[in-house]
Amino acid sequence: MSAEAPDVLVIGAGVAGIAAARALRSRGLSCLVLEAKDRIGGRAYTDATGFDHGASWLHQAHDNPLTALAETLGFESMDHDKLRQRLLFTEGRFATTAERRAFAAAEDRFWRVIEAAAADGAPDRPASDAAPEGERFDPLVAHWEGAQICAAELARMSLHDFAATALDGPNLLLRRGLGTLVSTLAEGLPIQLNAPVTQIDWRSKDVEASGAFGRIRARAAIITVSTGVLAQDSIAFTPDLPAEKHAAIKALPLGLLSKLAFPIPPGVLPEFGAFASLRRDIATPGDRPISWIARPFGAPVMLAFIGGSLAWELSRAGKRATEAHARAEFARVFGVEAAAALGPPIITEWGEDPHFLGSYSHAIPGAQAARRVLAEPLGNGRLIFAGEACHPRYAATVAGAWLSGEAAAQQLAGGRAAVAKFSKHAP
Repeated sequence: MSAEAPDVLVIGAGVAGIAAARALRSRGLSCLVLEAKDRIGGRAYTDATGFDHGASWLHQAHDNPLTALAETLGFESMDHDKLRQRLLFTEGRFATTAERRAFAAAEDRFWRVIEAAAADGAPDRPASDAAPEGERFDPLVAHWEGAQICAAELARMSLHDFAATALDGPNLLLRRGLGTLVSTLAEGLPIQLNAPVTQIDWRSKDVEASGAFGRIRARAAIITVSTGVLAQDSIAFTPDLPAEKHAAIKALPLGLLSKLAFPIPPGVLPEFGAFASLRRDIATPGDRPISWIARPFGAPVMLAFIGGSLAWELSRAGKRATEAHARAEFARVFGVEAAAALGPPIITEWGEDPHFLGSYSHAIPGAQAARRVLAEPLGNGRLIFAGEACHPRYAATVAGAWLSGEAAAQQLAGGRAAVAKFSKHAP
């Protein structure tokens, strides 16, 4: 690291921080990325086994900026929507073809009703208030679209934000993992690991970040840490952030989606091919089913997904409780013997990790404008927040994080005058 102060400090080496650093350097601004953990990637992390602990899909791939980057770097991708066998377990058995069609029709109806409600001109309200009711699969669709997809129940989410951030396909999976793509995109960037920032002073014309690493000054800073961390005041700001910024942070809490990767021994579930997905129907009021994906890319692994309030409860209870619950769920469908045969799982820890404190954001009812408020620059542009929580269209995704990071960088280098203002190196 050069002893000379960088033009811009980027706080966090997740997707938004990496996108911001790349965009800054491409526009002639020097930067330094300070990362609290001992690795890069943030909530996009692929481990040595190829398991994506966090982000896994390139959603709405035709519009996703990372799709072209993955293709350029030679990452093999597959359209998950075309590959997977979709299974539904209901009333103690696998659903018939007619029942699966009825569930698909209920999903289509759900989105027609949600989109109409969001466009009716009424004040914002919980998304659950607009969800259709009365048909057989309506409760399961609401649970699936809320807790299992958005990592929070519909009652906790703004209807308008929920509708505005709904995604389409294709949904691509990368054989080498989405976290691997993100870490590849970070190659060559000036990143300092194990450097948690505890204070940011933005009183003067410069910004100073402090931590165990010492003090580093820059012309500006882009803050990409999660709203979960920001809400805990883990970083002290001097002067304090404006009240509207604090309100936006608290209005964009992180939900939780926990994932488990169970090894499948030879001979167990031979009928399940690659990418088969399973949802269990809601059996009783208050039931919170989890979902499964079998053998991604043919690997002998069964992935479990636990979302929303259940994920938070199990996360706080610990890994043993999380594993026990997933095995019990597996046994409900495949039997106790099959559940016992699964190997020891890898279990994600997003809820308990102090560097994240959740998976991805949702806006609470009435806070549909919070994402734009959070992204609004402070201090004449010296302090900018970025990340998936800041993107009003692709929130909760790597696309939203990437685009938000790029947008923050563009605001600091939005033309020759901006470069001259912030860069010592500009002509």
